[in-house]
Amino acid sequence: MVKLSGFTIVRNGVKLDFPLEASIRSLLLICDEVVVNVGRSEDDTLELVRSIRDPRIRILETEWDMSIKNKVLGNETLRAMRACRHRWGIYIQADEVLHEAGAETLARAVQEHDSDGRVEGLLVRYLHFYGDLDTIARNRRWYRREVRAVRLDPALDIRPYQGAQGFRVGPNHRKIRARLTSAEMFHYGWARPAQALRSKREASQVLYPWSKEREANRPLLPWFPGLKSFRGTHPAIAQEWVDARRHDPERRVEPPHFRPEHLRFYASDLIERLTGARVFEFRNYKLV
Repeated sequence: MVKLSGFTIVRNGVKLDFPLEASIRSLLLICDEVVVNVGRSEDDTLELVRSIRDPRIRILETEWDMSIKNKVLGNETLRAMRACRHRWGIYIQADEVLHEAGAETLARAVQEHDSDGRVEGLLVRYLHFYGDLDTIARNRRWYRREVRAVRLDPALDIRPYQGAQGFRVGPNHRKIRARLTSAEMFHYGWARPAQALRSKREASQVLYPWSKEREANRPLLPWFPGLKSFRGTHPAIAQEWVDARRHDPERRVEPPHFRPEHLRFYASDLIERLTGARVFEFRNYKLV
């Protein structure tokens, strides 16, 4: 039986109103240990992680070098990876929650593919909530799957890529070889209360200063094609967090409107519905 490590990073998680406890607990459903890299924060993030009181949690208290901008996310994720003790790791970001319906599926997939050296990672499917807890974003700008289970053998040199959305292999950033699973990751980053979204914008201007002027002129929640109603169930472990944030009068998506650049989203959405293929999809991985 292959033991599993979980790993994540977080800084100012309370201020940014991440579903942090639910995120960590969703890893604890299947992991034998969970490494949490907690950067020095301006709030009670460290206390929140400690309050979970599970002996499988190992906390790394760290100082993040914010001067290196978005590279800090990859560096700190790599630090958490390297602290893991087992052969496979399940990665989660602090605004994500792994749905319990697919957690065991992901764990079984690790057992199934462990002996196949061609498989370096496993993909989960994504639901990106946007503007509220009942709407998901589904156009091609939103990744529909990403690697969240990876082999942790340092000799393979699998490492976080850029802002740690996904993983690549080696110094040349070869795409990781991965298999698809039916596990679902719920991404709540854009469905948090308005105050948290404003804090997110401030934090993003530190990580991505080149976008500062552009973001300053945009509404907090711009409208775009591809917003769909969500009819499923949220992870049970996140339900309390969801219910407490379901209503926020300040958290409003701007009214629908048409711009010429929207045509490409309508076109690609039509192709996907007809063929199942998402054209011009960005992938950090190669299916094997």
